Amino acid sequence: MTHGLGTRLLAELIGTFALIFAGVGANAMGAGLLGVALAHGLTIAIMAMALGPVSGGHFNPAVSLALFSIRKFPLNEMFAYWGAQFLGATLGSLMWLLIGGSGLMNAVDFGIPAVGGVSVAGVAFTVHPIGALLLEAIMTFFLVLTITTVAVRQNHILAGLFIGLTLTVDILLGGPLTGAAMNPARWFGPAITALRGENLLQFWIYLVGPCAGAVAAAFTGMWLYDRKAQSELA
Repeated sequence: MTHGLGTRLLAELIGTFALIFAGVGANAMGAGLLGVALAHGLTIAIMAMALGPVSGGHFNPAVSLALFSIRKFPLNEMFAYWGAQFLGATLGSLMWLLIGGSGLMNAVDFGIPAVGGVSVAGVAFTVHPIGALLLEAIMTFFLVLTITTVAVRQNHILAGLFIGLTLTVDILLGGPLTGAAMNPARWFGPAITALRGENLLQFWIYLVGPCAGAVAAAFTGMWLYDRKAQSELA
């Protein structure tokens, strides 16, 4: 059954809302890196299984772009999905502002993904913006490679779970360095809610990095499976 565009946009809005609401909420509740990673990963797994049959379960403008780039999604619907995803992300962040107030949100910087650092052997390390861009691209590559191979090409019944697990691993890997957004909407919603100039200056990292990684992963996944099909026919 093919759902109408309006129904699919509502599903995308709800799924993206849930992702940002869970992620920002886990951060605000002091869940720690593992807790935040699981909040994002489990939410994506649940939403993908619940709403994927309705809208495809993108919940991420970079995913919609990737599927368009390999001709699995039409251009006009991609822009419509972007609108629903950005709106859902903004509403998910605004909801926590209404629930917890500005004090709570300021304490966690509104949950905005930002370039940061870690301490290694007692030495503080801060990632360079270009390094952050590359890390976002690489993490998104792994995420979208899983989507294109497991969900699109294999149509695996547990695709949502594998996608959620990939997201969890990525956040454990890169969360302290970039916030591990892998999703322009994940940055957009909290950043628009906060409207802080210093955060807005990093928008290019969370737009270019995820989009570049997603498109590269989409082409890689399709190429690998096309090679596999050619080998089987040979």
